[in-house]
Amino acid sequence: MPELFRFFGYSFFFYSREHEPIHVHVEGNDGYAKYVLAEDTFVLKETHGIKASDRKKIELTIEENKDIIIARWKEYFKI
Repeated sequence: MPELFRFFGYSFFFYSREHEPIHVHVEGNDGYAKYVLAEDTFVLKETHGIKASDRKKIELTIEENKDIIIARWKEYFKI
């Protein structure tokens, strides 16, 4: 499971046997979320146990690191 980075007690990652579309999993602090790339923005697909204030931090982190997430996905899956 390639971990992309850690912020605010959350791990941002994807699984080694993933599927398209490009997406990122976020896990930590007893919560989980999945964000999927739609057009040129990551949108929340599912969440459980993450406070709204943490979700905002997570979304800002994903937006600021969008290019890194996409590049790592393409590099890992050779697309």
